[in-house]
Amino acid sequence: MELNLEKPLLFFDIESTGLNIATDGIIELSFVKAMPDHEVKIKTWKIKPWDYAKRAQIPINPQASEVNGVKDEDLLDCPKFIDVLPEVAEWLEGSDLAGFNSQKFDLPLLAEEIERVRAYCIRRKEEKPESAQKADEMLSLIEKIDLHSCRMVDVQNIYHHFEPRNLRAAYRFYCGGRDFENAHTAEADTVATMEVLKSQLDRYKEPTEYQQEVLHNDVESLSKIGARNRTVDFAGRLIYGENDEPVISFGKHKGKTAREVWENEPSYYAWIEGGDFTLDTKQQFARLKAQFQKEHKEALNRPATDDELKGLASKFNGRLF
Repeated sequence: MELNLEKPLLFFDIESTGLNIATDGIIELSFVKAMPDHEVKIKTWKIKPWDYAKRAQIPINPQASEVNGVKDEDLLDCPKFIDVLPEVAEWLEGSDLAGFNSQKFDLPLLAEEIERVRAYCIRRKEEKPESAQKADEMLSLIEKIDLHSCRMVDVQNIYHHFEPRNLRAAYRFYCGGRDFENAHTAEADTVATMEVLKSQLDRYKEPTEYQQEVLHNDVESLSKIGARNRTVDFAGRLIYGENDEPVISFGKHKGKTAREVWENEPSYYAWIEGGDFTLDTKQQFARLKAQFQKEHKEALNRPATDDELKGLASKFNGRLF
């Protein structure tokens, strides 16, 4: 069925350096514009992700690169977002928006990139008065872009609305199209869950033309499907980073190791203990604190190594007094 449109509907999708809207950048932006007369226009940009403050390319997270297949060197000669923004604005003008799960990521990241250009142009006017006219032109262009006023069609929302992702829907899909009795009682729900898993193992045991991946009948592989970062606590406030080092996943210390935060701001652990966090989260922070304190005490009590003694000698030029 053709779309019934009063104004253009702009479908869009973004590939990025990662999933952190505040720090990651766009590396590919694609627009598919459906017009009221059924004409379809397509435009895609490869973009060099740029940190305007540091004047450096934003590196692609290796996990993101595995998904989108793009590497940092592939974008060296591509334009920055600020360079393509005038053309992007033309495509956005007068259009409603559409995407798949775009409200949670693509739209916020697109808005973030626009705001980065705005902030850069404001700084540019202050630092380089001779560039004020060019900066003002870009700021005037940005003022005309109002993503908040655009109607947004998220196709994933429609999908999930009509095809609910709950146990009853899964049971209908995998177990013969029927409902199970006594839904939403603990025992019935638990039995139905087991039956769904058995049916999934039957359904995905062989590759097909459209589904090459198979479902292996062992708990180790089953537990990894769709799994996110391994978490230290059940709430995911702490995740395992490189070498299984616990890393804080939220707030002002997001991305820092728990060890680094304890060494530089031990009061943060007291804030966790008194804060509105799950008891499990508090317990894991307390466990790490005790571990770090023990390691620190052991380090103070052990004899200095030759390298440490040489370091002290170098620091004091061989003289203690």
